[in-house]
Amino acid sequence: MVADTENRERKLNTMGSTGGLDDPYSAWYHASHDTMLSMDRMIERNEASWLGQLRRGVADRCVLALLERQPWYGFELAKTLSEAQIIAGEGTIYPLLARLRRDGLVDTVWRESSEGPPRRYYALTPTGTEALAQFRRQWTEFTGAVNALLEIATVSEEVFE
Repeated sequence: MVADTENRERKLNTMGSTGGLDDPYSAWYHASHDTMLSMDRMIERNEASWLGQLRRGVADRCVLALLERQPWYGFELAKTLSEAQIIAGEGTIYPLLARLRRDGLVDTVWRESSEGPPRRYYALTPTGTEALAQFRRQWTEFTGAVNALLEIATVSEEVFE
C-alpha cells in the first residue's frame, strides 16, 4: 500500500505541467480512481460477507439433512460440505457437530475402523429430525419469498427499459 502511494506520487511529480500535482484534472482523476477501487474492494468484501453468513446459517441444517438417512463419520461430512462450499474445511465441522450434539439434535456412536482407530459417527436424533422438518418448511417459505421478490425486480426492470 505504501509502495503504491509512493509510486503514484513519483509519477505525479514527474508529469510536468500537463497532469502534474497542480493540475486539477489530474488530482480529480486520481482521487476518483482511488475511490472507485476502494468501492470495488468494499463491494467484493460485502458480497463475500453476506454469502459467508448465509453459508454459516445453513451449515448445521445441511449436516442434519446428510444425517437423515444414515450416520456419517465427521471427516466424510466435512469433505462433502466443503466440496459443496458450505463450510471452509475440516476444522469447521467439529465445533458445529459438538454444538448439534449439545443441543440434542445429533448423537454419536463409536465404530471400529479397518483403517485405524475407532471412529465417531454422527446420527440424527428424533429432535434433530423434527428440527430438519421445520427447517425444510421455513427454507421453502423463505426461498419462495426471495424468489418472488427477485421476480418482481426483474419484471420491474423490463418495464422500465
